[in-house]
Amino acid sequence: MNKWLLLALSASLLGGCQLTSSPESENPPSATVTEQPPTEAIASPEPASEPALAPVMLQEIAEVEIPPQAEADVWHRIRRQLTMEAPEVPRLVNQRNWYLRNPAYMERVAKRAAPFMHLIVEEIERRGMPLELALLPIVESAFDPFAYSHGRAAGIWQFIPGTARHYGLDINWWYDGRRDVLAATHAALDYLDALQQRFDGDWSHALAAYNSGEGRVANAIRKNKRAGKPTDFWSLDLPRETRAYVPKLLALADILKHHDTYAYTWVPIANEPYLAVVEASSQIDLAKAAEQAGLDLDTLHHFNSGYNRWATDPDGPHRLLLPLENARLLQEWLASADAKELVRWTRHKVKPGESLLVIGRKYHTTAQAIQQANNLRSHIIRAGDYLLIPVATRDLNDYNLSAESRLASTQSKERGEYKIEHQVVSGDTLWDISRRYSVNLRALAKWNGMAPTDPLRPGKQLVVWLPEKQKPSGVVRSVSYKVRSGDSLARIANRFSVTIADIEKWNQISRSSYLQPGQQLKLLVDVTRLNSQS
Repeated sequence: MNKWLLLALSASLLGGCQLTSSPESENPPSATVTEQPPTEAIASPEPASEPALAPVMLQEIAEVEIPPQAEADVWHRIRRQLTMEAPEVPRLVNQRNWYLRNPAYMERVAKRAAPFMHLIVEEIERRGMPLELALLPIVESAFDPFAYSHGRAAGIWQFIPGTARHYGLDINWWYDGRRDVLAATHAALDYLDALQQRFDGDWSHALAAYNSGEGRVANAIRKNKRAGKPTDFWSLDLPRETRAYVPKLLALADILKHHDTYAYTWVPIANEPYLAVVEASSQIDLAKAAEQAGLDLDTLHHFNSGYNRWATDPDGPHRLLLPLENARLLQEWLASADAKELVRWTRHKVKPGESLLVIGRKYHTTAQAIQQANNLRSHIIRAGDYLLIPVATRDLNDYNLSAESRLASTQSKERGEYKIEHQVVSGDTLWDISRRYSVNLRALAKWNGMAPTDPLRPGKQLVVWLPEKQKPSGVVRSVSYKVRSGDSLARIANRFSVTIADIEKWNQISRSSYLQPGQQLKLLVDVTRLNSQS
C-alpha cells in the first residue's frame, strides 16, 4: 500500500539566529515517497562566544494513506478495493493456475484494456459496485471490442441481442451498441445491479446469472432448497461454462490482490483518463473525423467499434471516444464546421425503376438515411428527381473495421484446401449447409463471422472450406432446383451430373421418399459438367 510520509521539523534558535530554507516542490498524492537515510551535516566553525544550536526536536512521523483514486496505476486502484472472497476450492485454483501459467495472454489483454479501464473503474466506483466487476470483460471477451461468441453475444461485455435491447442498446445496420464500450459499460452495470438485487445482494449468484440467465440460477437455488442443500454458488448445479465463469473472475481478483505472493506483474495502466467523449451534431464520416482529429482511421474505429459502417448512424448516436489531444482537435473543428461538412454528398438522378432501397445499396447507405437527408415524407420517388446522397469520403476498402471489411477478412482466412462460395437461398440454415458440405456447424459459422443460430438472408455469400479429399472439380455452385412432374432422384442426379447419395445428403431425404412437383431441392453442381438438356 503506497504511503507518503510527512516529516515535521522544529528547532529552537537562541541568540537571534534564524533558519531559512528554499521552497520545495510538493509531492503529488499519487507519488510513492521512499524514506531516505539521513545525511550527515557539515558544521561550520562558530565563534566560541556564540551559543550552540539547541537540539532539533522531531515531531512524531504521521503516516497518511492516499485514497485508491490517487494511485498511479489503475490496477492498484482496483486492488485496494477488492472485497469478494476467493475460497481455495479446486475450481478456482485451476483457473488461477491457468492465468499464472499464461502471463503472455494477460499481457495482451492488459494492452487491449488500457484505453478503457479508467472509464470503467470510474463508473463502477460512482455506482458503489464491487471493483471485481472491472475484471469481468477479461473473462467475457479478453477486452476485444469485436468479440462475437457462438451464442450471438458481442462486445467486451458480451451482450446477446435480446438483453442488449432490453437495457437500451440499439442494434441496426449502422450501429451495434453492444460493441460501443461506453454505452455497453453503462448497460452491463445496469444489468448486473438488477441481478444482484434479484438475488438479494449475492454477487456470485448475480455473476452466474449474467453468464447463464437469471431463470437458470433461480431454478438451481430452488432445487437445492427443496433438497435441503446449501444454496451458495459453489453448491449449485449449473452449466459447465457457468461453473467455471465465477471462479475465473475470482481467480483474477485473487492474483491482483496478492500479486506479491504470486510474484505476478500486471502490465501498468496509468490511473488517468485516456479517452474523452466528443459529440457531433449529426452523422459524421469516420474517415473525416479521423482526419480532423489527427488520428489514423483504424485507431479511431477501434475506439468506436460500435459503428458498423463508414459513418455514425444518421439517427445517432454521433458520439466518438478519442484520446484526449485528438478529442480536443476534433472538438475545435466541429465548433466551426457546418453539418454538411461532416459527410460527403453526391447528387443522384433517379432512373426509371429505382427505389430508395436500390439507391441506398448502390451508395452503401440506407433508404432511411436518404429519406432523412432529402426531407422525404414517404419512400415514393419519381424518375428524373434529384436526390442528395451521403457517401463515404474514402474508398470503402479503407474502412478496415467496418462490418463488410471485417467479414471479408474473416472469410478470406484459409481454413482448408478448397474454398466454395455458397449463395444462400430461401430456407437455408447454417445447419442445413453444414450437413450438405459435411463440415462442422460451429466451424462453418466461424468461417463466416457468425454464430450457429444466426438467421440467413437469401443472397448472402458464405464461404465453405473443404479438405483436399473433398475437393470438387470444375466450377461448383449451389443451386436450387424445383421438382417437375415426372422427376425422380435418378433423373435429377443424371441431369446435374451428381449422385443420388449426394442429393440425399444435401437435402436430408432418402431415395424412398416421394418427390412432389414444386418441391425445392438444393444441389451442389459443377456447372462445367452439366448435361446440355439441364
